[in-house]
Amino acid sequence: MASPVQPTHPQLAVSGAIFRDGKVLLVRRARSPGKGFYSLPGGRVEFGESLHTALHREVDEETGLRIEILGLAGWREVLPGAGGGGHYLIMSFAARWTAREPVLNDEHDDFKWLAPDGLGDLKITGGLLEVIEAARKLV
Repeated sequence: MASPVQPTHPQLAVSGAIFRDGKVLLVRRARSPGKGFYSLPGGRVEFGESLHTALHREVDEETGLRIEILGLAGWREVLPGAGGGGHYLIMSFAARWTAREPVLNDEHDDFKWLAPDGLGDLKITGGLLEVIEAARKLV
């Protein structure tokens, strides 16, 4: 079986800090990379797709939610590490929930609506707290 071809350049991705009644939505990755870690819904931007279109699509695919995008909250760069993984530039947006309840696809196995300062001892992805704080200021 052939191994998957690794991209030769950074991949552009989006994520959304989605707020509802003062709480932010976190989803737990069901598989690698990041299996078991909570993060924001999102994913790769497809060729020819705007960042906002990609975020609406990814949030719909991963959670079924409808959102209103409020603005760019920050960005993060994920470099390939010793455990593999790709090189990603993730543009993170602040968003407001507008409709539907979360229905997760197979990429995630749990979700939580949490107060931004109430993440406790959850396993979270790097840089998540800073993105949530920046997004909260835009909501």
